Amino acid sequence: MNLADALNLGCACQTLETPRLREQLETEPALAGLTAQLAESHPHLFSRSAVFLDAGVMDQITDAVATLERVIALPGWQQQALDRAPSIARLDHGPAGVFMGYDFHLADGGPRLIEINSNAGGALLNAALARAHRACCESFQQVFDPRDRLRHLDEAFVAMFRAEWQTQRGDAPLRNILIVDDAPEAQYLAPEFQMARALFAAHGLTAVVADPRELQWRDGALWHPALPAGTPVDLVYNRLTDFYLQDGGHEALQQAYLAGAAVVTPHPRTHALYADKRNLVTLSDAALLERWGVNEADRALLRRVVPATQRVTTDHAEALWAQRRGLFFKPAAGFGARAAYRGDKLTRRVWSEILAGDYVAQATVPPSERLVSVDGQTTRLKLDLRAYTYRGQVQLLAARTWAGQTTNFRTEGGGFSPVVVLPRTL
Repeated sequence: MNLADALNLGCACQTLETPRLREQLETEPALAGLTAQLAESHPHLFSRSAVFLDAGVMDQITDAVATLERVIALPGWQQQALDRAPSIARLDHGPAGVFMGYDFHLADGGPRLIEINSNAGGALLNAALARAHRACCESFQQVFDPRDRLRHLDEAFVAMFRAEWQTQRGDAPLRNILIVDDAPEAQYLAPEFQMARALFAAHGLTAVVADPRELQWRDGALWHPALPAGTPVDLVYNRLTDFYLQDGGHEALQQAYLAGAAVVTPHPRTHALYADKRNLVTLSDAALLERWGVNEADRALLRRVVPATQRVTTDHAEALWAQRRGLFFKPAAGFGARAAYRGDKLTRRVWSEILAGDYVAQATVPPSERLVSVDGQTTRLKLDLRAYTYRGQVQLLAARTWAGQTTNFRTEGGGFSPVVVLPRTL
């Protein structure tokens, strides 16, 4: 057991103080009262305990992300991923997609990739949370953030959106950003939309949180009534889970994307190349990867990092049912652990629904644990890690702690947790 594991399992220390969190969340007048709002509406969003990580494990996560990006860039990979996706995914306007999310469980042999998300939420909330944890312990700031990256992270996020714009629009000025989701005020992470709006506004951009049904497609441009008269939409920060813009209420956004009239990030191509769960099956096919030119070192890393994953088909139903206790079942187009099931909890009724759907079966990797204190009593919660990345570079590492079958924000003492990568000299 390394020091990080020993701290996670043996220290129920709490490093979050509400005044510090308020300082980091309510950075603009428009965000006043957000902390109290979250305490009431999202009581289990933030954990008071940080998660510790060995520097060597951080290196493994960084290497895994870089390897996955190399493989996904291969022509063979792109062809097979796009061939099974709707035609809209074949469009390539240039942007890579903001806030990619690589989710890992920590096993004895190192990090194991659970899934990739193309519109991972929570980055702004986690950045603020990490700064609040860091601020509470003056003498340990060099442990929490030795390179002082957290202080500049919001600027890096804004630079990421500007880079997406420049990739498609060159030197044209970026004037406005729309943060778009269905019924945005009703979304669980709606407070983050307000944070994004305040962040963009603080950097001189007109920013609006919008429902896609408010958008209008006319005269070759995308419009929203909250923007200044005569000003079309420049960039859409897309938080929709309609990954291919197929819903009827998203037609204006779809038309603008097809025409390249607005920069949309993340976008359908990103989802097809990265986040479709069937890609996990491809990552488990060493022979196919070799034919595409993936070298032995990268194939070996993928064997270590990616749990074996297979398609669920009626042809293999009997064998999969027999093996179910060691498998986790996920819908190919799913997100946020919705309609995902641990095999050891399956009923025959749910199994019939899985067979009728489009699912993959992934070898189960039990999550590691974090000791936390709840009302003076210690308890162990499960944890996973999320690496927020852009173009293969890890921008932020965050953890989620919970109890139950899948990740949730309903656990006392659980929620988002900052990740402290321990110095190599400790």
